Amino acid sequence: MNRTVRTAVSALAVTGLAFGLGACSEAADKAADQVDKAVAESYEVTYEVTGTDLVSIDYHAGDGTAMQPQVESEKKPTAPWSRTVKLHGIMPPAVMPVSTKPADLVCKVVFEGKVIKEAKGEQAMAGGCVAVSPVFN
Repeated sequence: MNRTVRTAVSALAVTGLAFGLGACSEAADKAADQVDKAVAESYEVTYEVTGTDLVSIDYHAGDGTAMQPQVESEKKPTAPWSRTVKLHGIMPPAVMPVSTKPADLVCKVVFEGKVIKEAKGEQAMAGGCVAVSPVFN
């Protein structure tokens, strides 16, 4: 009798485990589909930089990969500065300004008319404006 109970309990445990793994597999498949869709999409962002005594502005320009995006650089740009670029998939939009007077430095990433990332002063100099790809949200 004891052996029959153990066999029944083991069979139930295996069945429960199979159903649990099936649910995890479905969630993983759904997440993978979302990533595939995001990677295939393109989107446009506008970078905006204001401030005085700008030395340079580096920004993700759209080519390359999400892990190694092409970075364009403009030396001694005039402010206010803006650039619209087309990015792909999960590539993060990013603009990194450098100024000799960071106190009045502001950078923004704008997507569909909304500011999705903004940094001011020392924060703009230290890390720039790097946003999460809007197609991945």
